[in-house]
Amino acid sequence: MNTEQFISFVRESFVLTDEQVRRFEALDGLYREWNAQINVISRKDIDGLYDHHVLHSLAIAKYLGDESLDGCTVLDLGTGGGFPGIPLAILYPGARFTLCDSVGKKTIVADAVSKALGLENVRVVNARAESLPETFDWVVSRAVASLTDFYPWVKGKFSKGILYLKGGDVNEEIYSVMSRHHLRKGSVHTWPVDSWLHDDYYAGKLVIHIEK
Repeated sequence: MNTEQFISFVRESFVLTDEQVRRFEALDGLYREWNAQINVISRKDIDGLYDHHVLHSLAIAKYLGDESLDGCTVLDLGTGGGFPGIPLAILYPGARFTLCDSVGKKTIVADAVSKALGLENVRVVNARAESLPETFDWVVSRAVASLTDFYPWVKGKFSKGILYLKGGDVNEEIYSVMSRHHLRKGSVHTWPVDSWLHDDYYAGKLVIHIEK
């Protein structure tokens, strides 16, 4: 998927301003430049930036539908080179994003890309979640660990919920998280990404929503 195809596809689901289009278009060049220096995307997958990384990030927004993140604080934990945080920050300019990763070289890329895009609603921190003093409205993340490992890192750090991108058979993980942390029945929802992105790459990939 090239830039023009990506913009055309996204416009079927979201209303984009000229500034948002400019920022989305700039992602390809920025990530190619930085990925040549610090590998945050598999080199064989850089041509799939829009198909496999940006659209995957935006699946969170598609799942939310009319519930905008604008006006909210959002922690992207384990952001790597900036996913899903940077695409979501472009789409939701009224939200404030903290992109956090414990690997310093990855945060260098996320910070450089967000600054090159002029994303004033993004800050990037090289830290572990446990060291962050504040609470956020939402936590988002893209398969940095199993849910059973991930949930304790952010427990007590969100007021609305978690939106987690993950693939595979997650039923056991969800059951384990609900049991260990006494989550109420009906507080965990799953949404298949391939109901929006009709590509074999997304088969079995989910947005997992854990309500507060």
